[in-house]
Amino acid sequence: MRILFIEPPKEFWFILGEYIPPPLGILTLAAYLKSKNPSIEIEVIDCQAEGLDWEKLEKRIEQCKPDIVASSGLSTCNAYTVLKTIEITKKISPSIKTVIGGQHFTALADETLREHKSVDYIVRGEGEDTLTELVRKIEAGRPPFGVRGLSFRHEGEVIHNPDRDLLCELDTLPFPGYNYVEEHMGKYYFSLMTENDTRFAIVESSRGCPHSCSYCTQWRFWKANQRFKSPTRVADEIEHLYNEYGSKFFWLTDDNLELGPRIRTLGEELIQRGLSEEVTWFSQTRCDSIVENRDLLPTLRKAGNIWMLVGYDSPNTDTLHSFKRGGINQVNAKQSIDLLRANNIFSQGTFIIGERKDTHESISATREYADELDPDIATFMALTPFPGTEVYEEAVRNNWIKDTNWSNYDMIHAIMPTETLTRAEVQEELFKCYQDFFGSWSRRFQGYFSDNQITRRIYNYLSKKALMIRLRSLF
Repeated sequence: MRILFIEPPKEFWFILGEYIPPPLGILTLAAYLKSKNPSIEIEVIDCQAEGLDWEKLEKRIEQCKPDIVASSGLSTCNAYTVLKTIEITKKISPSIKTVIGGQHFTALADETLREHKSVDYIVRGEGEDTLTELVRKIEAGRPPFGVRGLSFRHEGEVIHNPDRDLLCELDTLPFPGYNYVEEHMGKYYFSLMTENDTRFAIVESSRGCPHSCSYCTQWRFWKANQRFKSPTRVADEIEHLYNEYGSKFFWLTDDNLELGPRIRTLGEELIQRGLSEEVTWFSQTRCDSIVENRDLLPTLRKAGNIWMLVGYDSPNTDTLHSFKRGGINQVNAKQSIDLLRANNIFSQGTFIIGERKDTHESISATREYADELDPDIATFMALTPFPGTEVYEEAVRNNWIKDTNWSNYDMIHAIMPTETLTRAEVQEELFKCYQDFFGSWSRRFQGYFSDNQITRRIYNYLSKKALMIRLRSLF
């Protein structure tokens, strides 16, 4: 049995600059599947790292002669690349079994199977055990009845097996299968965050989030449950990637890094092993968590945590209530930025416009809020109705969605109007947000000559890459 995992050709979010991330999702599945079934043959094609376009990918699939093709499916805006990969696969050979998964296709499993006959199976939710059982069924030539977490067609009928329980012990998972992309490890980089020759890897320290933000797909995908890997397990993986592949910059990909004793122990582990002198890392967390755990920040910075992404969303309490962002307010927002700056941790603040009640005046207030908070860098996003979220369900019920092209669901295209603003006006307001923040000569001057080398590099990088021109081209 030969299984081919594919990271399709795709465009990445230019707001984050030029980067190629390792395909963590399929590497995790590949390693788990191999650990449970050592006899199967596994190959991973990463089109970004290998520089493959669609024509070259088709040739590679033909050469591999797989029995099963599983395509990476991380985000809604790349759903079309997943489906195109599967269509190409079926064009090569209708007998190849095709498998997809991820948050988008979990939420839209039924319509996807009904509309796209090239898709044979959809793995819903957490995929390790579901994919492993599916492969066994395919090997045995039996239909996958009873495989929990699976949706498929049988004799023309779409079938959704019951959901699967989540894994209990994340520490028992093998390290992701970076060995399958070993020859490409030098091609994974993140220009905005590090120098281009700094090898970049992604590490998962937990799955899920205890919060229930209305615009977020994560908490429903992980069933409102957050599970953790131990600090030792996370430190072991970072050390493994550093020693075996030379990775020096890490994205802790937790949906919400829960600051507290576990993360303190992780920081202490990295320091004790001497890794803090060799590696740096990026994380995303909440402003209230930063304030509540302010005494932890010096340890994190010493351990290599140089960058935190923090969601501030809006100064409007009604908007925050609509987003179900309990615990987020202007006081702890400002405190969090001051604390990060005092500890020499780069702050990236995110803000959202396009909530149903938003007006020109309320969005202007959000721009002013970003200026007043003054994070080292600000990222503004248009509220996007991702399938699987409460925002999506409400938007569908009320016919608010005016753009059904999934490739535009990237948070920089306005998908919905507000009660008083057209989509075009929301798009224009998004541009104004970036123009106001990055167009400030005083902020740019401070950025170019900042004492923080990350800040200096980022402002020079954004200037060279003409961020504003690309944003302007969206409307």
